[in-house]
Amino acid sequence: MTNTIADVEQADTIIVIGSNTTENHPVLSSFVKRAALKGTTLIVIDPRKITLTKHANKWLRQEPGSDIALINAIMHVIIKEDLHDKDFIADRTENFKEFCKTIEKYTPEYASKIAKIKVEDIIETARLYAKAEKGAILYCMGITQHTTGTDNVKSLANLAMLCGNLGIEGGGVNPLRGQNNVQGACDMGGLPNVFTAYQSVGDDNARATYEQNWNITDLSFKPGIPVTEMINMAAKGEIKSLYIIGENPLVSDPDLNHAEKAFKNLDFLIVQDIFLTETAQIADVVLPAHCFAEKDGTFSNTERRVQRVRKAVEAPGDSKADWEILCGISSRMGYEMNYENSEEIFTELAQVTPSYKGINWGRIEKIGIHWPCPDINHPGTPILHTKAFTRGKGLFHAIDHAPPKEMPDKEYPFILTTGRLLYHYHTGTMTMKTEGLNTLAKECFVEISKNDAKKLKCKDGAKVNIASRRGEITANLQVSSKAFDGTVFIPFHFSKAAANRLTNAELDPTAKIPEFKVCAVKITSCE
Repeated sequence: MTNTIADVEQADTIIVIGSNTTENHPVLSSFVKRAALKGTTLIVIDPRKITLTKHANKWLRQEPGSDIALINAIMHVIIKEDLHDKDFIADRTENFKEFCKTIEKYTPEYASKIAKIKVEDIIETARLYAKAEKGAILYCMGITQHTTGTDNVKSLANLAMLCGNLGIEGGGVNPLRGQNNVQGACDMGGLPNVFTAYQSVGDDNARATYEQNWNITDLSFKPGIPVTEMINMAAKGEIKSLYIIGENPLVSDPDLNHAEKAFKNLDFLIVQDIFLTETAQIADVVLPAHCFAEKDGTFSNTERRVQRVRKAVEAPGDSKADWEILCGISSRMGYEMNYENSEEIFTELAQVTPSYKGINWGRIEKIGIHWPCPDINHPGTPILHTKAFTRGKGLFHAIDHAPPKEMPDKEYPFILTTGRLLYHYHTGTMTMKTEGLNTLAKECFVEISKNDAKKLKCKDGAKVNIASRRGEITANLQVSSKAFDGTVFIPFHFSKAAANRLTNAELDPTAKIPEFKVCAVKITSCE
């Protein structure tokens, strides 16, 4: 997030797009709801009538995969009505004229046909956001999990810059991270093309810093392989072995039938996890690890706050902390990695990570610090881009709408979108071992509108088959006011009826994220 969680309450207007916030981020959603109760204008943009719409001043139901067309149309209105922040644009951005040429054709009338939103709703939304002194944008995987995910995010950045809503309290472009400490994993170089703090592996200066600290030479400048591309490579026999840590791809990956074939083609599979997941069950070696409550360390949350995690209970059996397992394997492979504890590791990573350099365990003993924190006297940075952007001036990107890779047709007439429920987390590795949660959400369902259920001649609760071009599952039909005609929703938690047997593995060309949020399906009765 460019701003903090608490800062959300300072906004005059909040746009929540592609985020079922009350179910996926229930704690953060309380800040949004409280802001709405205090008078903040809340605009929700989502293909489903999610719970947060009850608190919204305005709900826009866009056609899945039409976000760029809609955002461009909102910006078209803002520019046409002279509501944009000319001073901010002149002082802090570039490429505005080229950007305007692209935006020109995205009239509300033109975008309305793509996004299936009324012209007057597009215009009103544009005015509400542009006229706010402080406007915040919150988004999640409903924006990123598309083949146009990177461009979706750039479009939201365009909108925030257009109205001068970056670098201010109550503003910002705020991605809500989908999993615990995923921010920290990325900060620590858990991406194939960067070191810690998002330093490119091709950066000579960054490599020199690591080589000096680690007393090595010739650190590779070649990016690694994105995790989503590894599956295809395994299927082709180009990757022979995988080492999976804290991930359950045989439930969470798209096009699971293909993924299963790829895993069977491996010569050697290692899984390091806290439970015997669906993926661990087919592994050659399983390495039992400590869970969050069994170890010391740090997490970096969605607002970039680095905070302490402390051991609360003893770990069972012969399990070890993740770092102990990795160090042990490294040493056995000929490279000694000896650390006393997690604090020693953190001290080293702070030395080679510019944005963490001023953070140590003593400073975050009670309250976490927002990175970047470049030196020991720095207080941290709750709000990013207050004076300049990382690249200097903010770049307006001229982006055109592109449709999803798979659209409904006569054979597969419904759009499927997937997501999470309040009661379960990701692939259910932990939550499905809790009796109470399983009682509240015990099995998979397909959410559908009343009109579509009538057309199918299926009643609420009926068993149905849902099929795509890649696979099929059986689930209960759930007629819901959240659903909109032509679009159905399936939670992806349940391995016995895995929604990802249906989803499309087509990737965003830049971020390499699959298009989980749009694919074409058909539904037939089992009765």
